[in-house]
Amino acid sequence: MPGQLQVVATPIGNLGDLSQRAREALARADVIAAEDTRHTGVLLKALGLAKPLLSLHEHNESQRAEKLLGRLAAGERVVLVSDAGTPLLSDPGFELVRLAVRAGIEVTAIPGPSAITTALAVAGLPVDRFCFEGFLPARTSERRAVLADLAREPRTLVFFEAPHRISAALADIAALFGAGRQAVAARELTKAHETIYRGTLGELAERAQAEPNFARGEITLVVQGAAAVEASAIDQALLRRTVELLSKELAPARVAAIASQLTGASRAEAYALAVARGITPASDDR
Repeated sequence: MPGQLQVVATPIGNLGDLSQRAREALARADVIAAEDTRHTGVLLKALGLAKPLLSLHEHNESQRAEKLLGRLAAGERVVLVSDAGTPLLSDPGFELVRLAVRAGIEVTAIPGPSAITTALAVAGLPVDRFCFEGFLPARTSERRAVLADLAREPRTLVFFEAPHRISAALADIAALFGAGRQAVAARELTKAHETIYRGTLGELAERAQAEPNFARGEITLVVQGAAAVEASAIDQALLRRTVELLSKELAPARVAAIASQLTGASRAEAYALAVARGITPASDDR
């Protein structure tokens, strides 16, 4: 009989959050597919378990998924884990799960910790509708383009961000979304130094620059969705600020397209403003 693939959520910080079902799944596994075998090895040691580990990460998933599929077809029980939280959510595993489903192999999930739902639970922002955007692009121009496309999204937004980019990311979000929008930065969730920063995007951007601890540890951002924009009430100050910011990185035509979507202004108006500024798009993406 074919084996079974179990997608198992592991703690995002506090070991006490590991469920009994997850412990049992790890104990019964024939092999554990782990994002980082060293990290998962520490978890297994804390549980008093010794199990075969096979790395499965973004650089080798295509090759390893085929190998694991063969083991599943041979009747083995494979457990998929990431370094923290629920696999596949900004973590590897999608290719393995997709292949297993196509092959008719049973795929089950053992739910548990997730930084996404944990941050939403404490944010105090609307959670009836939200969208998860994962990590923002590292390159400045790409990050700003993504944010410009999301600036009028009405649902609550959830992002992951690296500590060394959090200050720049918050500055860009505040500039493109508006500094007055409410947001929460959840740092080191469930860990000893868990910290929840609350305020407007402008306040959080300033705090990220001023406080060294802000940029230490894993960070989940929750940002309030955009309010409805009246087509007849174009914010000229926002239009100018948007064009100014985007013109540092993008050509006038792209600036006009994004600024139009963000502010409600016509493309022609935004394009004219971009050309009038006479700024050549920067060639250096930080």
